[in-house]
Amino acid sequence: MTKLKESVTFEVEGGTRLKGEITPQGAKNEALQILCAVLLTDKPVIINNIPLIRDVLKLIDLLGHLGVKTEKISAHSYKFEAKDIDLDFLYSPDFIKQGGALRGSVMIMGPLLARFGKCRLGQPGGDKIGRRRLDTHFKGFEELGARFSYDTENKYYNVDATDLQGKYILLEEASVTGTANILMAAVLAKGKTTLYNAACEPYIQQLCEMLCRMGAKIEGIGSNLLTIEGVKTLGGTEHTMLPDMIEIGSFIGLAALTGSEIRIKNARIDKLGCIPSTFKNLGIQMVFEDDDIIIPAQEHYHIDSFIDGSIMTISDAPWPGFTPDLISIVLVVATQAHGTLMVHQKMFESRLFFVDKLIDMGAKIILCDPHRATVLGLGRQQDLRGITMTSPDIRAGVSLLLAALSAQGKSTIHNAEQIDRGYQFIDKRLNALGAKIKRIEE
Repeated sequence: MTKLKESVTFEVEGGTRLKGEITPQGAKNEALQILCAVLLTDKPVIINNIPLIRDVLKLIDLLGHLGVKTEKISAHSYKFEAKDIDLDFLYSPDFIKQGGALRGSVMIMGPLLARFGKCRLGQPGGDKIGRRRLDTHFKGFEELGARFSYDTENKYYNVDATDLQGKYILLEEASVTGTANILMAAVLAKGKTTLYNAACEPYIQQLCEMLCRMGAKIEGIGSNLLTIEGVKTLGGTEHTMLPDMIEIGSFIGLAALTGSEIRIKNARIDKLGCIPSTFKNLGIQMVFEDDDIIIPAQEHYHIDSFIDGSIMTISDAPWPGFTPDLISIVLVVATQAHGTLMVHQKMFESRLFFVDKLIDMGAKIILCDPHRATVLGLGRQQDLRGITMTSPDIRAGVSLLLAALSAQGKSTIHNAEQIDRGYQFIDKRLNALGAKIKRIEE
């Protein structure tokens, strides 16, 4: 397992135009659920295009401590075999510590409940971007017949699910992780489960297709109504993850901010939904060539207005709406566009709080409230300036990195290990395009 540095700082010399091609990593948000799905079977499962990022490596490490045999086949491919699971590890202090440091640890609950009938989990960690409830997960498990309790003193959840029964379940929110977790529990439950208002992201579609190859019976893939006929056991399979749509959106934004020509290779354009069209609303040109996205160098780009002439608003929404993970990228890109943009982050109330750092860099932004910000595009009339700042979370961190690459002078980004949680070798990969990023590890 790759040794992770606990403290990382990026020193960035901005103002350089980049050029070249870059291949997106495997999808982080897909990886966290696909990796947990290996717990559903005792047969070998091969997973390709795994992103080597902090959260994924920590999850692989956690699976190893649970007893999953892991074998590295190549740089981004692993074989997993969950034949001898150590359920006693769930009751160890090490499990509570490891699970508490990783938001994705909640995804082991569905598979463990389905296969073993019980699970124990501490409060998952992750970004401090606002409250992310687990109610959808637990209510779904309860509907299937699970019983859970929360130990307030030790801060862990106990769940018993020795006799899961299929049922019609209307999810109160189209939660991606909630849908994935309940889906993985339902594939081995007795009878038929119907999930309505299910998330339908490409990553959920990928999980469904993987489970079907393992022997699950799932209908309605790609819609918000999933029907699952429970089976007794699942077998092994081989799965290749999609490229990370958040990285792709970040690279589109990077090209625009720095006036660079960048080719994004193997982007799976058919799975990007409205991401390309949303960036086109900011005036960013792009050319699709086979499965590559080419962003030509643009000195200027202009934010569109709505048909009636009103100010463009970009907001997040469940798929097929615009992903909340790219809202911070859109906001940074707008600072150097011509025009005005309203950004409305509906889902997480703390995700826009990094804008104070952009304001310190010279951006013209009005933070209206925790969910909305108005960006007055400078149109490159005034360059951003380098400053010293701290990354608060993954998505804000990479947005600040993009801002630093477009700014004049030197920027220092502390807590850059947050960026490593979502973007593999981001400094090396961008330096290969001509960026000037120095990594300092402690």
